[in-house]
Amino acid sequence: MSASALPATEPPAPATDPALLRRVLGHVPTSVCVVTATTPQGPVGVTVGSFTSVSLEPPLVVFYCGRQSASAEGIIRSGRFCVNVLAEDQQQVCAAFASQTADRFAVGDWEPADHAGPRLGGAAAWIECDVEDDFPAGDHTAVVGRVRCLSAAGRRREPLIFHRGRLARLDRARGIHVPTHSFAWWDI
Repeated sequence: MSASALPATEPPAPATDPALLRRVLGHVPTSVCVVTATTPQGPVGVTVGSFTSVSLEPPLVVFYCGRQSASAEGIIRSGRFCVNVLAEDQQQVCAAFASQTADRFAVGDWEPADHAGPRLGGAAAWIECDVEDDFPAGDHTAVVGRVRCLSAAGRRREPLIFHRGRLARLDRARGIHVPTHSFAWWDI
């Protein structure tokens, strides 16, 4: 494709403008998860849109929370947590755990886990972890977890997605199955 055939884009701008950074990075779809933990004061949980795997060996994941988040502080102090990967019909659960309300667990159903935070009913998957490390990352705190136990819903549950400032669902009409062997470069 020639340079003249490229689609029009906005002119480059310094990455120091937070509004521009948020708008442009909003084009990267992210999963929506609720991270929960059990503390001596009771269960805590927070919605995160920045959760990903880090390593297969050892099995590590990471999520990021605002540095002032009391829930994140409780999760870190508890030493363990559960990542609840929200399903596409759990918008109300997402909103409850993203709010400042005191009783976030009043929405939806949940059950205590043996070794981590509460598991939220209806989630697409659950990943129970021990806190491996935490460190400042700009205006957020990165929390690295060592995966101890994980499972997915018995019936297929599609994930809730955050994209361009809004909750979204996967578009099955355009979904194309790509065999994993096509990603051989991933393991290099």
